[in-house]
Amino acid sequence: MPELPEVEITRLGVEARFVEKRLTSIEIRQPMLRWPVPDDIKQVQGQTLASATRRSKYLLLNFHSGSVMVHLGMSGALRIVPTHSVWQKHEHIQWSFDDLAMRLHDPRRFGSVDFLPAGTLHAEHPRLGHLGVEPFSDAFTAEHLFQCSRGRKVSVKAFLLEGHAVVGVGNIYASESLFRAGIRPGRSAGRLTQTDCAALTDVVKVVLLEAVEAGGSSLRDFAGIDGELGHFQNQTFVYDRQGLDCRVCQTPVRRIVQNQRSSFYCPKCQKK
Repeated sequence: MPELPEVEITRLGVEARFVEKRLTSIEIRQPMLRWPVPDDIKQVQGQTLASATRRSKYLLLNFHSGSVMVHLGMSGALRIVPTHSVWQKHEHIQWSFDDLAMRLHDPRRFGSVDFLPAGTLHAEHPRLGHLGVEPFSDAFTAEHLFQCSRGRKVSVKAFLLEGHAVVGVGNIYASESLFRAGIRPGRSAGRLTQTDCAALTDVVKVVLLEAVEAGGSSLRDFAGIDGELGHFQNQTFVYDRQGLDCRVCQTPVRRIVQNQRSSFYCPKCQKK
């Protein structure tokens, strides 16, 4: 599924191509994604796209009267196309900016499109209010992570994935961050020390930044808005490397299953 780096790559592409351009029309071919697509999104037709921002894995297209909020779900992507080009299978919504448009392509239809009227606080929206802090914000500190982990019996991997303490650390990036911090994925979150949390906050930021610079991870369907594939998956230390030598110590990488998700780790480098 597209995670924070992939959504950030999409945001950067939208920003470069469409910000400060007039949205001439919105066409909805499939009104039922994960939830019904509200007709309210058509309020922004004729307005200029002021900015493209992101909250966790939600892309926000900001106009004068409100924001169109896009979630890419399990298999979604935004694609640039000529406005009058033939619609392809699994393309559901088009935002047209004169001769160029972007279309939501989502084979599994687990994505969503919502509308936030101007002035709506993120905390007021049911899909945004519960989210943790952004990993690149000043609020993501070792002390914050330490306090959030107190009393938690879940594994540190699950703790990172749930998004209550920090958002955007998906399965690939959690495995990679834990490797770099030297922490095993099955360790209880409540047993993290302040030193562990300091290491984790540092490496989470580094891993996510590296993923953005690499264009994200293209494991199945994800591609940037220009169709470019990401290549972070080609430089991972442990993710999807079961049985292969650790890039640091040459010990074979192991795989375990946690909450129906694969976790990868090095038994020598990750001793804690």
